[in-house]
Amino acid sequence: MLGIQTYGAAILTSPVFLFQFKAVLFLLWLLSCCKISWDSVQIMSTDLQDLFFYEAFLYYNPLLLVNLMVWLWGINLWIFSQSPVSYARVFDFDKSHLTHNEIWKCAKWMTIIVPTSMTSYLYLYSHGKISLAAFQPVILYVIAVTLLVFPFDIFYLSSRYFLLRTIWRIILPFQAITFADFFLADIMTSMSKVFSDLERSACRMLNKQVATIAWFEADSVCGSHSIAIPLVLIFPYLFRFFQCIRQFKDTNDKSCLFNALKYMSVIPVICFSALKYHIINDSWTKLYRPLWIISSLINSLYSFYWDLTRDWDLSILSRIFNFKNPSFWSDILHGKSWVYYWVIISNLILRCTWTYKLSSHLRHNYMTVFIITALEIVRRFQWIFFRVENEWNKITNKQWMLVELSNSSEEETLI
Repeated sequence: MLGIQTYGAAILTSPVFLFQFKAVLFLLWLLSCCKISWDSVQIMSTDLQDLFFYEAFLYYNPLLLVNLMVWLWGINLWIFSQSPVSYARVFDFDKSHLTHNEIWKCAKWMTIIVPTSMTSYLYLYSHGKISLAAFQPVILYVIAVTLLVFPFDIFYLSSRYFLLRTIWRIILPFQAITFADFFLADIMTSMSKVFSDLERSACRMLNKQVATIAWFEADSVCGSHSIAIPLVLIFPYLFRFFQCIRQFKDTNDKSCLFNALKYMSVIPVICFSALKYHIINDSWTKLYRPLWIISSLINSLYSFYWDLTRDWDLSILSRIFNFKNPSFWSDILHGKSWVYYWVIISNLILRCTWTYKLSSHLRHNYMTVFIITALEIVRRFQWIFFRVENEWNKITNKQWMLVELSNSSEEETLI
């Protein structure tokens, strides 16, 4: 009897069993959220269902996309930890930096909290409890901001403040640009639509328009004609542009100017799109829409070219998937030509489609924009592997050059 009890206790405390148990609970919870949300939307009248769901989607899709980015960043760090590439040295992290397990822990809680809040919003709104529904996204945003800036030594204080300091350096590039500075700024460009939706959500909260359909009014404070929408879309690219100018000032490297030009090429895409709400339809169709298409192609192809020739180094086989301890993933990824074909082709396609999310006149196709923004985040996830490895190659090559110079100088001294 004692042996059976010991065996049962061993099973209950087994890491595999605990993981499977948590996975089952998570799936049950997720299915419950989906069922409650679907039933809540169906309660609404048919003519209001789409407007109702869009408003809820406006508040929660930015946080869902941030959650996706956090999950993928955890995967990046896990693969870096398995490979010979030292990401801590590349980013100049200290010993207290977050590991992939800690990143995934944060992502896990976000995956639980954000959909739960969204389900509560949909349920309360559809059942007529408008004031309680309006509090759900407001409370969620307040908690998120509070956790980010909380000054006490809990919830990864050093990592949170490293993130905030880096963002501050991006906004005001008055100092030499580090790899972490422009790396995070590049990620911010991929999340420009997220920032735009965050601005609209915050605008609605501050103007007490939550749990209403005032967003549909084009001339409302936070409506479709708001100049803040294209401005927020442009800001991440302006930050990156000024970083390039700063790098040119520090290094006198002319390639920095060409890189700056790449980020400036985004501005016509956003501006031509925003013009649709301020000009007559004939002018848009005959003049500005063709200009929008041309500027989109120029930016996409220029960015694709820069990825392949400058940000990545595909002239040598990647070491990023050459794991220290061979596994299933290293066997199918390391040294396989299909990986490079996939990365190049998918990068080209997604570079051409991501301009859709930068176009404010298309934002009412919210599900399409959400999917394209998510795909852009996945593209950036792929980009990170080769960009970090390229930087690591530069660091190691510089070290080898210093060693060779040191050896040659010692030989000369002996002679």
